[in-house]
Amino acid sequence: MEKLTFYALSAPEKLDRIGAYLSERLIRDVGRHRYGYVCIAMEALDQLLMACHCQSINLFVESFLKMVAKLLESEKPNLQILGTNSFVKFANIEEDTPSYHRSYDFFVSRFSEMCHSSHDDMEIKTKIRMSGIKGLQGVVRKTVNDELQANIWDPQHMDKIVPSLLFNLQHVEEAESRSPSPLQAPEKEKENPAELAERCLRELLGRAAFGNIKNAIKPVLIHLDNHSLWEPKVFAIRCFKIIMYSIQLLSHLDANSRSAATVRAGIVEVLSEAAVIAATGSVGPTVLEMFNTLLRQLRLSIDYALTGSYDVAMSLGTKIIKEHEERMFQEAVIKTIGSFASTLPTYQRSEVILFIMSKVPLPSLHHPMETGKTGENRNRLTQIMLLKSLLQVSTGFQCNNMMSALPSNFLDRLLSTALMEDAEIRLFVLEILISFIDRHGNRHKFSTISTLSDISVLKLKVDKCSRQDTVFMKKHSQQLYRHIYLSCKEETNIQKHYEALYGLLALISIELANEEVVVDLIRLVLAVQDVAQVNEENLPVYNRCALYALGAAYLNLISQLTTVPAFCQHIHEVIETRKKEAPYMLPEDVFVERPRLSQNLDGVVIEFLFRQSKISEVLGGSGYNSDRLCLPYIPQLTDEDRLSKRKSIGETISLQVEVESRNSPEKEERVPAEEITYETLKKAIVDSVAVEEQERERRRQVVEKFQKAPFEEIAAHCGARASLLQSKLNQIFEITIRPPPSPSGTITAAYGQPQNHSIPVYEMKFPDLCVY
Repeated sequence: MEKLTFYALSAPEKLDRIGAYLSERLIRDVGRHRYGYVCIAMEALDQLLMACHCQSINLFVESFLKMVAKLLESEKPNLQILGTNSFVKFANIEEDTPSYHRSYDFFVSRFSEMCHSSHDDMEIKTKIRMSGIKGLQGVVRKTVNDELQANIWDPQHMDKIVPSLLFNLQHVEEAESRSPSPLQAPEKEKENPAELAERCLRELLGRAAFGNIKNAIKPVLIHLDNHSLWEPKVFAIRCFKIIMYSIQLLSHLDANSRSAATVRAGIVEVLSEAAVIAATGSVGPTVLEMFNTLLRQLRLSIDYALTGSYDVAMSLGTKIIKEHEERMFQEAVIKTIGSFASTLPTYQRSEVILFIMSKVPLPSLHHPMETGKTGENRNRLTQIMLLKSLLQVSTGFQCNNMMSALPSNFLDRLLSTALMEDAEIRLFVLEILISFIDRHGNRHKFSTISTLSDISVLKLKVDKCSRQDTVFMKKHSQQLYRHIYLSCKEETNIQKHYEALYGLLALISIELANEEVVVDLIRLVLAVQDVAQVNEENLPVYNRCALYALGAAYLNLISQLTTVPAFCQHIHEVIETRKKEAPYMLPEDVFVERPRLSQNLDGVVIEFLFRQSKISEVLGGSGYNSDRLCLPYIPQLTDEDRLSKRKSIGETISLQVEVESRNSPEKEERVPAEEITYETLKKAIVDSVAVEEQERERRRQVVEKFQKAPFEEIAAHCGARASLLQSKLNQIFEITIRPPPSPSGTITAAYGQPQNHSIPVYEMKFPDLCVY
């Protein structure tokens, strides 16, 4: 062998003849079953291949590959393994000159076939499968970086390589379960095809460029479909932890939109697991496209659950849809949305929040909702699922500037859903607001409503209100107060609603409060106390007791936050009085599993109530605005109330009493305000309805006129209005742009009186010195 190697290196032009001779001998020996000579020939070829790197090696390689192919075609496992080992050695050699005509199609097919070996002997089967995996790894290494070689990323090759690797990766449990004894475990671990297949798959995907990743991922998805591996989802998660996250899984979710709910849930849960590893630089679609796909699947699932079919047009042969499976899929989608959002930076999460909120169907002029019972159910389910998704995204959201976290267009849409009749939707809105406002992790400290004598045990994290937060509250505070007030008046509220309202009030006081906000919050809570006392809404006993208890808990908290001794003393005195004589007005007796309520709340004495006059007096002495504290809180009427399908007009119409400025000189001479009675309110409601009817009729007449009147009449009408407008404009210009009288413009009127003649600016003649 040494002489042969020396001769080949001395006369490289003889290499092709040496290779042809050895190849001929090997083919003859294989046919005659002289396997000893076959091994000698292959060893000689291997050593020559490793020693020679001259330019004429290409012809020698052709003979070498021809011999390897002959060995792989043999039915003898030992010859297949021998040929594979030789090919792997060849794959690790870096050739000096490229080859333009070499093909590896046969080797890809044969190695893939070996990966699926089903030999009766377990040990031999394992060796053949491992040889097939090593062969595929060699083909990839030999071709992936050489542009002149066959493109290994073509679908015809990837459709063989990737499923072969996944097949061996999938049978890891089988190989482990058949391990004969603990003593042989280390040897088995070394010869485990699953581990080798995983390394090969990682190497394959690690070498893939952006343009090639699609062809590598598609066979994975097809394999998971063909073998029904989405439902257990364990293997699918393992695969996508290897290949990370790719755009193909999302598009595959769309392609399987009519598959069973368990299959779709498996795909979505795989996405959720992969999202943890999906770094910001991972290959994938735009952020909004990703969330749009998930939200679309959510809406489709709602339609499937309502209609009971994957296709409304099909009546025969449709699959039976199980509602609980669709619900499981919907929860999986919501969880995945939260997983994706948690990996995003703040600015991208803000975009996602706005995007999800824009998809929520709302009863407004610009967002018409579906009618009918099915339409209402679809609207309600869509609202709940999207708000759940929004809650997932907002959990853990940290933004120092509330103007950025809650922009006007988002806050308006979110708060309009707080006026819905559905109690579950209102609860989601409150929890979403709490998630946004809580920036210091204080939320869980207000999960239960109580009247603590010392709130220092809560260890609250409190920062001074920033300038941006002050601006936010000046712009949106009245809107927030109004929705909190209306939410307190709902008959369908349960304990969770009052806990959320308490948490929202407490977090506003800690995160966003200055002196003005504190005053307004106290006025708001006292107004809620009045709602429970007067009971114009005919609330149940539990709701009234809950409102009393909510007011007591919040005023106890805010009094200790303001640290005004007289204020704290008044709140403490009322709470102690309630503990002795009216415990049903405190949270410790109301917000429990079995509330202890009073059957008669109409005779509540003043000692049980927090008095607005007393609070304004004690806080006014500490520098707070006592005049503002004396004013009762009354929410303003907005357009949202008419569009949110409220149950009662009385819930939404209120009168705002405007107080004139204290600096007004006519303060003492002011006429007393008109007394507000039931007749006054009734007249105001009837008058407003009549005005709306008149306005609607006038608009109808205008539309009808423009639809049916002749063109000449319409043109004359518009021309008359244009002439009237022009004449008015001329009069205004004449009055406002009239220049001072010209010195030479004095003329004599008809009766001999001198009269100044106004000359327009553009007609005045200026002296030469004024020209500039």
